[in-house]
Amino acid sequence: MTAAAETSLGLTSDEVAERRRAGLGNEVQIPTSRPLSVIIRTNVFTRFNAILGALMVVIIIVGPFQDGLFAIVLVLNTLIGIAQELRAKRTLDQLAVVSAPRVRVWRDGAVDEVAAGELVVDDVVDVGRGDQVPLDGVVLEGVAELDESLLTGESDPVTRSPGEDVYSGSFVSSGTARFRVTKVGTDSFAQHLAGEARRFATTRSELTDGVDRILRMVQWALIPTSVLLIVSQLRSHSDLADAIRGCVAGVAAMIPEGLVLLTSVVFAIGAVRLARRRVLVRELPAVEGLARVDVICLDKTGTLTRGGIEALGAEYLGADHEAVGDALGALAAAEERPNPTLAAIGARWPAPADWVSGDTMPFSSARRWSGADFGERGTWVLGAPDALIDGDHEASAAVAPLVSQAAAHGERVVLLATTDAGVGLDRSGPPAGLRPIALVRLAEQLRGDAATTIAYFGHEGVAVKVISGDHPHTVGAIAAAVGVPGAEAPVDAAGLADDELRRLVLERSVFGRVAPQQKRAMVGALQAAGHTVAMTGDGVNDVLALKDADVGVAMGSGSAATRTVAQLVLLDDQFAALPPVLAEGRRVVANVERVANLFLTKTVYATLIALVVALAASPYPFLPRHLTLVSDFSIGIPAFFLALLPNARRFRPGFVDRVLIFAVPCGLVAGTATLVTYYGVAGSLPLIQRRTAATAVLVALGLWVLALLCRPFTPFKAGLVAAMGTCFAAMLGIGPVRRYFALSVPSAARMGWAVLVVLVAGAALEVIYRVVRDRAGLR
Repeated sequence: MTAAAETSLGLTSDEVAERRRAGLGNEVQIPTSRPLSVIIRTNVFTRFNAILGALMVVIIIVGPFQDGLFAIVLVLNTLIGIAQELRAKRTLDQLAVVSAPRVRVWRDGAVDEVAAGELVVDDVVDVGRGDQVPLDGVVLEGVAELDESLLTGESDPVTRSPGEDVYSGSFVSSGTARFRVTKVGTDSFAQHLAGEARRFATTRSELTDGVDRILRMVQWALIPTSVLLIVSQLRSHSDLADAIRGCVAGVAAMIPEGLVLLTSVVFAIGAVRLARRRVLVRELPAVEGLARVDVICLDKTGTLTRGGIEALGAEYLGADHEAVGDALGALAAAEERPNPTLAAIGARWPAPADWVSGDTMPFSSARRWSGADFGERGTWVLGAPDALIDGDHEASAAVAPLVSQAAAHGERVVLLATTDAGVGLDRSGPPAGLRPIALVRLAEQLRGDAATTIAYFGHEGVAVKVISGDHPHTVGAIAAAVGVPGAEAPVDAAGLADDELRRLVLERSVFGRVAPQQKRAMVGALQAAGHTVAMTGDGVNDVLALKDADVGVAMGSGSAATRTVAQLVLLDDQFAALPPVLAEGRRVVANVERVANLFLTKTVYATLIALVVALAASPYPFLPRHLTLVSDFSIGIPAFFLALLPNARRFRPGFVDRVLIFAVPCGLVAGTATLVTYYGVAGSLPLIQRRTAATAVLVALGLWVLALLCRPFTPFKAGLVAAMGTCFAAMLGIGPVRRYFALSVPSAARMGWAVLVVLVAGAALEVIYRVVRDRAGLR
């Protein structure tokens, strides 16, 4: 180890380069999206792609080419999926670079800001309040309190002094420190923690779980049905090639090949749409989580207010008020990295040159005060009035009316107090003998879009809980100004028992003087009551609640701690970005459910047809090319457009059950009508005409199901259904195209009977729609 590494001036450029060459650099990068190889592998190598690929090989062997058209569609769909996810990857990676926290490192005797990936062993790093410790190391200078809750599960901060170890993944809750890096790359705890916190699309969700459940059911139905169909086709055909084509058609029809693809595409497009609004999605399933949210917990500062603080003035309480301005300026200057409150005070009262601080106590949200020892001038502290004079009834009686008066106007107050020289500072509590000197009045500006955003959540059935560490009347006044329901009755959370807090969080909307551990407990209580909770925050005191919430939303200008644990980051700190975020989540969930109805309906009727044909030991009603037409015009093409349309339907649990309730009876009706046409209406006709009649009926009923799912109609959705029907009718009317797809239209009389079958089956579909639409969420 060099002498440079032992000092607080850090390494030289040559020493950094030497360590990189020796493999001592922090080269491991935490991905915010999946690498290209994984994207290609997951889109191409699926179980159903493997089945369809094998079927395509069979068609290549027996021919003709047009019976393998399903593979072309499969390839196109897969390419679309890869392209969309690559587009999402590019956007997410670019935004991740923009929002990634920088590390202050000493190089060549000066401080430089670099990405964590550029650090090497023996680098000297400065950290302060709100920073995440990037790598493991040992403290060289300073004293900092670290929140190690993500490492140990313990929420109480721990003090780290020179000579003590610090661990990556912890956050600085107060103080500043300079430490030397001892572990990098995979040796550091940061790689494991950040991988868990930021991994792309690994969070499970009801939507993806539901799709997987559907696929498992299809897979179990596919195996025995396929075996029966293959045996029957080989026995019923004198032409082996035609028998094989019938088998391929039956098996391919049962596979909902586009469902998984469309689900991932919709997620990826949702992430890109949010990125355009400067919302970084760290985990794609978080987009779905937004749709399920029915309670959103807001931290007042930075959410309802702009986050900037202005010091309005001071109310004098003590005899030595001449020292108030100097003491306030000195306290603000004593903290190396002041919080916004101290920064506002420092801007109002400049620091005097003759006030030199000795021992200091940095501010922390757990203590709610900071202080400094100024020698013969005494020890001065600044913080929440209740935290400094708790138990002093005389002082409390003098301060309380002024605090209440300021709070009623939506202002915050902090108390300036002093005690005799030599008393000292102790992290366990405020110094003894404090005398109140002045109350400092502070104000925050309301966000112009806060009231509109709160009204939107109310209209959409999302309950709003405002949770803040400020005085409850201050929080209540600001919440009332933006229209939060129940703001007239704020709750003072200080000293509340856990049981009482859990009860009140379900009943009330505005809470003040909330400790960080209480925020976490409130989120847990809401979740235990069956709610899906989103939490917004920007400070270290929000980390635990953000981590536990179903959807954590961090402000881009907030601490590195909040950005690390949150699933979503509002890069421009715009509270008004949340309604589009919620709307995007609902669009994703509702549209995936809608297209899932289409795909599962197809699987049901294909399975029914395959079973009946297998038991009847008759030729399969379709060639693969026929089912390609059915799938493209009634499912594949429409599903892609429907998946991208706006959809504001509120989330309801039970996705798979609702899909089954609709798709199973609709699939049975469509399959039965097709079999009636094939065996009855066209039963005496040549096989090519029987297959044409069956194809026409199945396309017509597929479009009918599509029309049901498009209700209520918009011009676009009505045009989509009409365009699909027109395209199929045009194909039947064009001779070369008709012959290419092995179609031959029966006589007008037979087609008239087929139309009657469609109308009867359509009436049955209408009945099913009316019976199940409320339960299946179709409107």
